[in-house]
Amino acid sequence: MNLRMILASLLATASLSAHAFDWPQFLGLNRNGVSAETNLALIWPKDGPKILWKTKVGEGWSGPIVASNRVALFHRLNDKEVVDCLNATNGARLWRSDYPTTYRDDFGFDAGPRATPAIDANRVFTFGADGVLNCWDFFSGANIWRVDTRKEFNNAKPFFGIACSPLVEGNAVILNIGGSDGAGIVAFEKASGKVLWKATEQEASHSSPVAATIDGKRYVFVFARSGLVALQPDDGKELWEFPWKPRIQASVSAATPLVIGDDVFISASYGAGAALLRFSATKPEVIWSGDDILSNHYATSVHHNGFLYGFDGRQEQRCHLRCVELKTGKVRWTEDQFGAGTLMVVVDKLAILTERGELMLANATPEKFSPINRAQILGVDLRAHPALANGLFYARDKSTLVCVDLRK
Repeated sequence: MNLRMILASLLATASLSAHAFDWPQFLGLNRNGVSAETNLALIWPKDGPKILWKTKVGEGWSGPIVASNRVALFHRLNDKEVVDCLNATNGARLWRSDYPTTYRDDFGFDAGPRATPAIDANRVFTFGADGVLNCWDFFSGANIWRVDTRKEFNNAKPFFGIACSPLVEGNAVILNIGGSDGAGIVAFEKASGKVLWKATEQEASHSSPVAATIDGKRYVFVFARSGLVALQPDDGKELWEFPWKPRIQASVSAATPLVIGDDVFISASYGAGAALLRFSATKPEVIWSGDDILSNHYATSVHHNGFLYGFDGRQEQRCHLRCVELKTGKVRWTEDQFGAGTLMVVVDKLAILTERGELMLANATPEKFSPINRAQILGVDLRAHPALANGLFYARDKSTLVCVDLRK
């Protein structure tokens, strides 16, 4: 890792008031699916690792987040979107807050929230399926402020509801809103909910924004409906837009951009494909691209030691698990018809949670797919991203949240 990448990692870590082993937002501390954990058992008992606790939950595809030995989960119970705060080690509920919702999925899917919350010091931010943004006190559950973004910005309802996980960057909470009159991307003051800036006319996708430091400067990248947008986080100034859109209107772009040094990896299904871009403040350079490499549908790929690992193809068509060389886009191995799931990198390993509820640990190597352990920890039809904090793995399906002990 070069000096620039080390600096970027340190600055990204400093932007969140969380400990190194917390998982305070979507895709973890640095929003890239990589964990700093080291004290993990690589050999599991025959019947799998110990489940410390489990609890019933409502609808939703929002993943758990962890900080200060607390787990926050955003889900739906009856006609309310609910935030639960639980003790991370025993699952005891510390507080519960809620508000009414009328969201209905146009295609008959789950009616719960899709976006994973974000913790910043004593606040937790949630973004509901019908566009209600809330700021809660992380230690009491009191509501600090609320914005109904669909009323405020007249944003259209995406195919499968609003799914953008809030990004806390400096003094701002940044969201892919898809609103009218230049409110495609909006930054809210995290203390008050006041609008700090608005940018672009882009419609919203199902992807979430990411911030990164390149050459000593912070940038925000948003994979919106029609392509990737690069902005300055302090004032929302748009640097450029890179067109990258599925070939059909009835489509989903959900994977978060992955920033690796000064490269940005983007990916979508429905004929869009994947591309690796070399960042500049004026116009990105395409290093490689193609629709036969690593076309992500829902889950974001991860990077480890010069290689990308991710799911290629549509979820309903049993996508493939793949390893791709970052510099060239060369496919190094493929597990055909593996099925969908989520990935994270930990201790030179891949932690894979399949949509069938199976947790797998595999070597993160370009030589071949090399699984080490596997255990059934949940039911089927998983889409929520899990969390790993202090050796404990948190994951949910449609009805249950589990805490799995992966410590040595």
